[in-house]
Amino acid sequence: MPCERKPMRYGHSEGHTDVCFDDEGKCIVTCGSDGDVRIWESLDDDDPKSINVGEKVYSVALKNEKLVTAVSNNTVQIHTFPEGDPDGILTRFTTNANHVTFNSSGSRVAAGSSDFIVKIVEVVDSSQQKTLRGHDAPVLSVALDPSDEFLASSSCDGSVTVWSIESQTQVAQWKILQKSSDVSNAKSLCRLAWQPRSGKLLAIPVDLTIQLYDRNTWTHVTNLSDSFSSQVVNVVVWSPCGKFLAAGTIGGNLLVWDVEAKLCIERQKHEKGFTVCGMAWHPSGGRIAYTDTEGCLGLLEGVPSPSSSSTVQSTKVKTNDYDNLFDEDDDRMLDEGMSDSRSPVKKPIMEDDDDDDDLMPATGRPRNRGSFLDDDDNSQGMSTLIKEEDGSSAILPAVGPAVSLPVYEGPMPTQPQRAFQPGSTPVHLMHRFMMWNSVGIVRGYNDDQDNAIDVEFHDTAIHHAMHLTNTLGHTMADLSQEAVLLVCEGTDELASKIQCLHFSCWDTHKDWIVDLPKGEDVRALCLGQGWAAVATSALMVRLFSVGGVQKEIFSLPGAVVCMAGHGEQLLIVCHRGTGFDGDQALGIQLLQLGHKRRQVIHGEPLPLSRKSYLAWMGFTAEGTPCCIDSEGVVRMLNRTLGNMWTPVCNTRDSCKSKSDHYWVVGVHENPQQLRCIPCKGARYPPTLPRPAVAVLPFNLPYCQTTTEKGQMEEQYWRSMLFQNHYGFLSSNGYEIDSEGQSRTEKEQQELLMKMFALSCKLEREFRCVELAEMMTHSVVTLAIRYASRSRRMALAQRLSELALEKASQFQEEEQEEEDKYASFSSMLVPEKYSVLKYIKAKALCISVIYFLIFKMKAFFIDTHLSLHITCFQHKSQILEGRVNPFKSSSSPAGQPRTTNVLDSMTMSSRKPAPLGGTSKPGKAPVLKPLAPKPKSKVQCVAQIQMFSSPAGSHTLSDPIKLTLKAEKVKPAPAATPPASAENIENRKPKTGFQLWLEENRKSILADNPDFEEMDVIKEGMGRFRTLSAEERLNWTERAKGDSDPKKRKREDEGQVDEQMESDEGSTKKKKPLDTSAKLSAFAFNK
Repeated sequence: MPCERKPMRYGHSEGHTDVCFDDEGKCIVTCGSDGDVRIWESLDDDDPKSINVGEKVYSVALKNEKLVTAVSNNTVQIHTFPEGDPDGILTRFTTNANHVTFNSSGSRVAAGSSDFIVKIVEVVDSSQQKTLRGHDAPVLSVALDPSDEFLASSSCDGSVTVWSIESQTQVAQWKILQKSSDVSNAKSLCRLAWQPRSGKLLAIPVDLTIQLYDRNTWTHVTNLSDSFSSQVVNVVVWSPCGKFLAAGTIGGNLLVWDVEAKLCIERQKHEKGFTVCGMAWHPSGGRIAYTDTEGCLGLLEGVPSPSSSSTVQSTKVKTNDYDNLFDEDDDRMLDEGMSDSRSPVKKPIMEDDDDDDDLMPATGRPRNRGSFLDDDDNSQGMSTLIKEEDGSSAILPAVGPAVSLPVYEGPMPTQPQRAFQPGSTPVHLMHRFMMWNSVGIVRGYNDDQDNAIDVEFHDTAIHHAMHLTNTLGHTMADLSQEAVLLVCEGTDELASKIQCLHFSCWDTHKDWIVDLPKGEDVRALCLGQGWAAVATSALMVRLFSVGGVQKEIFSLPGAVVCMAGHGEQLLIVCHRGTGFDGDQALGIQLLQLGHKRRQVIHGEPLPLSRKSYLAWMGFTAEGTPCCIDSEGVVRMLNRTLGNMWTPVCNTRDSCKSKSDHYWVVGVHENPQQLRCIPCKGARYPPTLPRPAVAVLPFNLPYCQTTTEKGQMEEQYWRSMLFQNHYGFLSSNGYEIDSEGQSRTEKEQQELLMKMFALSCKLEREFRCVELAEMMTHSVVTLAIRYASRSRRMALAQRLSELALEKASQFQEEEQEEEDKYASFSSMLVPEKYSVLKYIKAKALCISVIYFLIFKMKAFFIDTHLSLHITCFQHKSQILEGRVNPFKSSSSPAGQPRTTNVLDSMTMSSRKPAPLGGTSKPGKAPVLKPLAPKPKSKVQCVAQIQMFSSPAGSHTLSDPIKLTLKAEKVKPAPAATPPASAENIENRKPKTGFQLWLEENRKSILADNPDFEEMDVIKEGMGRFRTLSAEERLNWTERAKGDSDPKKRKREDEGQVDEQMESDEGSTKKKKPLDTSAKLSAFAFNK
C-alpha cells in the first residue's frame, strides 16, 4: 500500500531546521533558526510546547529524556524532556556546532563544529571528553555506530572519515565529496547514518546516490539510486529494523529503498519543492517526519515498517478454512485497497449508527466476502489455485476483482470549516483570548490553579476591569460597550447556557442566564447595540434583547461558521454547500435590526482565496463588513458596487518569514488602519506578556503600482472605497465628520487633476476626457484652462462639451429634488407664502449675474490689457495671492476667502513656452484656483432659464413682487459685509454685456427662434466679442454709469436707440470668432 504524505505546516521561521522523535514516538521535536525547540504531540497540534534555547539552533537530538541542542552561541546545551528545563552545557567550541547525535544507549553525545573539531562527551559527566582532530574544513555531520566503537564524520574538505573512539585515530577516509569553504556553501549536508543494531553498513549521500560501505573491510559495497530522481541527496536515515533506507534531496524528493533488493519502493514529492534538511524515522516504523529549509514540518504515513516484513507469512492460510482466509485484519486490508483513503463516502459510514447496517454500501465487510465467495464452484476453483501457489500469492486472485471496480478521480470534497469566534484563539489552549475587539479584551484561564475569565476595557471610562470565576466552563465570549456575553457547551446532564453581564444596566440586576433546549449547543454569538444573537447547532439564530427578552428566531440554510455585530447590523457566515479541492463554500447574510428590519445580503457566496478558509470576520469601526482569509487577504464590502467584496490588503506582504502571521484585532477606515498582532512562527499570539499591536497600511492590488500613474490610481480608488461609510452613516442617522468628508473629496479631486496633467503630458487626450468625467464641474473648468494653456484645443473643446453635459445632468437632479421638496412643502405652507422659494430664486439670480461678471472680466483681462490699467492691478492681486482677481474695488476689503478643492495644489516646476503677449517674458503662467462664488457655475447655467426668459414664464407671487420692488429702491449699506443675497445683488454692478444682451435679445431670438436661454447667452457673447474695442468700451462705460450711485442720470433714450442700431449693424457685419479664439479668451485670463 503506498504511503500518504500529510499536508505540511509551519513550524519555525525560514532557515535550517532539524527533527527527531522521542524514545516512545509520542512526540515530534523540531528546532529552527528562530532559536526555539518545539515539541509536537502530533502534526495537527496547534499549540506545541516551545523552548527557547538561543538565537539559532542548528541540530537537535533526544534520548533518555535528555534534549541536546547545537546552539549558535558555540555551545552544546542539554535540557530536560519534556519539561524543557536547562540542565547545563555539555561542551563548547570556538565557532558554531553544526550537528549533534546520541549513541544507541544515550550515554554519549558526538558533536561536530565549524572549527574542524569533533568532540565526544559523556552525558553524565561532561568533563570526560574526547577530541578528534584531522579535518581541514568545517564538519558537516557526525554519526556513532551502534557498538560505540567507531565514529564517522563528513567535512567540507570533501572527505568522510571513520574514527576509532578508543584510540582517537582515523581508521578510514574517503575523498568522495565536493569541497566547500563553509557549511552554508556546501552542496549537501551529507548526513551520515549507520545501520541500526548490527552497524554493518555505513550510508553516505554522495551527489545523486547513496554509497554503502562495509564496516568490517571499509570497502564500497553498493550504490542506491533512483532513475526517476536527478537531485542531490541531502540527508539519509535508516528504519529501526535496518532493512529500509530513506533519503531527502535538495529538490524536495522523498525516497525509500529496500536495501536488500536495492529497489526504490517509495517516491514522494515535497508539496512546494523545498530542500529537505531533516529526517527522522518513527521508533516503531511506519512514519517518517521531515523538515525543510523554510521551517515547515511534514509527515509520511504508511511507509514500510518491520511489521510489514511479516505480512507474507501472515497470508499463508488453509485452503478450505474460509473463516481464516477472510479474518478481520485481511478484511480491513481489502477495504483499504478497494477505495481511496480520501474518499468522502467512507468517513460517514464509519460514524453511522448500528441501525443503519442494512444500508452499508459495497465497501462494507459482508459485500466483500460475497464478492469472493459467490458460489461453491468459484470457491473450489480459488482453493485449487491457492494450493498450487505459494503463500505470498495466495490472496492475489481475491484482490483482482476489487481493483477492477471503477474509481472516482474527480475533484475531492473539502472538509467543512468548523465554527469559530472572530477575535479569539483556539479553545484547547489553557491561556487564551476569548475575545479581542475595539472595546476590550476577554482572557480565559483554565489550568490546575485557576479557571477564570478576565475582562479588560481599552477605555476605562466604559467600565472597570472585571474578574469572573468560570464555574460554568464558558468557552465563547463577546464584548460590547453595554454587556459581556458568555456561552458554555452542553453536557449529557446540563444544557448549553447563555449568560449576559449587562454592566451598563441602571438597575441592580445586571446579569441573566438562559438555558437552551436539550441537545442544542451554541456555535457562534455576537453583541450589537441593544441586542444579542446566538447561532446554534440546530441551524437556528436566536435573538435576545440586551436585557434578556427573547425576540425573533429564524433558520439558517447551513451550519454556521461565525457571526459579528455592529450597531444595528448582524453579519452571519454559514456553509452554503460542499467545497472541492481545498476551497470552502461559504455564504454570507447581512441584516439590519433597527426599526425597519431588512436583509441587505441574501446569502451570497463569500469570496476567499484559493484553498484557504475564513480566518476573521467582522466590521470596521465605521460599520463596514470586512473579512480576512487564511492567506492573509483582507476584503471589504463595497456598498456602491452592488455589495461586492474588494481586496484592500494582504498581510502576507508584511511578513518577514513564511511562518509568521498577523492576528487581526480591528479595522479602521478613518484613518485607514489595519490593527493586528504580529505572531512569529505561529498563527496566534500568547496571552502573557500582553502582545503589542501593529498597524498595517491598506494597499489595493492594482497593476503597475511602482509607476506614478498606478500609484495615483490606487490612491484614488482606495479613497473612494473608504469614503463609502459617510453615506451609509448619514443615511442611518449617525453623526458624521463633515470636515473629514470634505477633506477626502478634496484629495480625490487633486488626484484626478494630477492624473489629468500626467495624461496630457503623455498625449493621452482620450484618457484625459475619461478622467474629466469623474471630476466635479469646478475641476472640469480648471481642466479646460489647463488643456488650453497646453495648446490642446481639441481636448479643451471636448471638455467644454462635457461641462455642458454635467450642467444639464445637474439641472435634472436639482429639478427632481425641488419637485420632491415642493410636494413635501406644499403640505405645510401655501405656495404664495413660501419664503424659502423666494430666497432660492434670489440666490439663483445673483449666481447668474456673478457668472456673467466672471466671464466678462476674463474677456477684458485677456484682450484689453493695454486699454485698462485696472487690469494690471487685478493681475498683481492674483500674483500676490489676493482673494478674488475680479472683485470690485468698492467691495469690502475684509471679505473672507472661501476654500477651493484645488487650493493646495502646487505649481509644476516645468516652465512652458509663453502663450501670447499677455504673459511676461521669462515667467511661466501661474495656475490659480477658481474664484469663490456664492453658488457654483453649474447651478447658474443649469437654472438660468427660470429668471431670464423673455416670455416671463416664471413669475413670483404678489408678496414676493412687492418685496422685490422694495429692495430695488432700498440699497444695502456699504459698510455691511456681504452676508445675504440682497447685499450681493445691490453691490454687484451690471456689465456692458448685460446691457447689450438685454437690448439685443429680441434680435437674437428673431434670428434663432429655437434657441434656449443657454444658447442665447452663448450667441450673445459671440456677437459681443465681434464688436470693436471702442464699442465694447462704450457699453462698459454705460454700465458703470448706470451702476454708480453718484451718476443716476441716464442718457437720452434717442441716443441709446441710435447706439443700439449702430451696434446691431456692426454685429451683422462682423463674423464670430472660431472655437480656438473662444477657448483661449477664456483659458488665458489671469
